[in-house]
Amino acid sequence: MTSKRRKPTIDMVARQSEVSKTTISRFLNGKYEYMSEETRNRIQRVVDELNYRPNNFARSLKSNRSGLIGVVVADIASPFSSILVKGIGDLCNERGYQIITTNTDEDPQKERDYLESLVGGEMVEGLIVNTTGMNDDLLSQLGHQGIPIILADRAMEHLEFDTITNDNYSMTRNALKHVVDSGFEHVAFFTQQIGRNSARRTRFEAYLDFFEFEPNTAPFVYELDTNDSQGVRKAIEHFRQRTNGRPAAIFAVNGVVSLAVLRSIAELGLHMPRDIGLCGYDDWEWATLVPPGITSIEQPSYEVGVEAAKRVIARIKGLKAKPKLIELPSTLRVRGSTKLK
Repeated sequence: MTSKRRKPTIDMVARQSEVSKTTISRFLNGKYEYMSEETRNRIQRVVDELNYRPNNFARSLKSNRSGLIGVVVADIASPFSSILVKGIGDLCNERGYQIITTNTDEDPQKERDYLESLVGGEMVEGLIVNTTGMNDDLLSQLGHQGIPIILADRAMEHLEFDTITNDNYSMTRNALKHVVDSGFEHVAFFTQQIGRNSARRTRFEAYLDFFEFEPNTAPFVYELDTNDSQGVRKAIEHFRQRTNGRPAAIFAVNGVVSLAVLRSIAELGLHMPRDIGLCGYDDWEWATLVPPGITSIEQPSYEVGVEAAKRVIARIKGLKAKPKLIELPSTLRVRGSTKLK
């Protein structure tokens, strides 16, 4: 007769770890105060060996905790979002929390539905939101109800919650300075619809401020549908016509736009940087593989996720400090697409 393997219990974990059940409970709840690193490592080894998974529902009834954090991202298909979520998940797992991740596809109504569902039905203790920018009212309402909320990458108009992002404004200006210093006389700003997206808006403002366009001079700004390849090609051709053959470059607001521009450059038979230069946000792997290499701004995507997770856990545990804007530094990776000189 086949014997059934006994399901591991907290008593078994405590016994094999040679500590009390109270210590195990504190470990599982991420309360490491007065616990040595050696003890933490020993408990983690036993938890892994036994494949112990606490009953979150039972724990929540006893401690009024679920150990769950809701993560709402605007576009999970973007490599930025997947790296962000990995940073969140790694830190939460280390601290004894689990995450529930939802994807809104940049749809404000989906975002509202997910936020209400996570708070109402999933017993989450806090939220990390990569917002569409269209539901500030609901976020404010949830915050007033006592739900710990952290904004990742994108900010609200007013600083109501801890917001973790990168140095969008200063890094955009640094990148534009590099492009101009490299010999490009005209630089266009290629973007998806800006709307209430704070990251895109901040980068756009940095572009306008950097060039200080004369009152009668229109900036080179193109809002694109990146799925419309013909529209992207037309935008590139229009920009080149306006520059009358002078050295010209494109600044792409993010990696999705950069990729759409690259495809259109290839379809038009143009060469970088001789015919057109390219620089933009998001240093994804293909940036080093596409000749002559794409100058890109490397965002601290993983670190944004880690910091957002740290802040939401601190808020869950009772941190009462004023909301804080944390801007993590980015890095400009210069490659052949901007090397005119």
